[in-house]
Amino acid sequence: MPVSFTTDRMLNFGDCDISGTAYYPSYLNLLNGVIEEFWTSIGFPWHEIIWKERWGTPTVHLTCNFSKPSFFGDRLTFRLTVTRVGRSSVTIEHTVHCGAEARWSGHQVLAASRLDEHTSMVWPEPVKAKLESFLAPG
Repeated sequence: MPVSFTTDRMLNFGDCDISGTAYYPSYLNLLNGVIEEFWTSIGFPWHEIIWKERWGTPTVHLTCNFSKPSFFGDRLTFRLTVTRVGRSSVTIEHTVHCGAEARWSGHQVLAASRLDEHTSMVWPEPVKAKLESFLAPG
């Protein structure tokens, strides 16, 4: 069983349309915050790797499936599961729930990138090892 990173986000007024329903671009902004929190939790906060080390993790692929609407005031639980660690990319599956009810899911690929050259790079070994620690054994 893979190790997952889980965190909660409140669906705020500004995340919703006039009917109080979650606005999908806001979902992606929330997801980006979850990704940033994940990197901080594994010891590679964006403010350090971007400003000091000059590398980043841009999204190179993202698909989302929205199964049920979410509403202003809902507390959403984001579960991030690493499913593949490549030479210079990581594949992540996302599930988003409100209580026991699934709301949406996503499949995302992030790439390691040198920010000054705008080229891919091999994961630094400590980063790769930490990402691999999230994979299912075997």
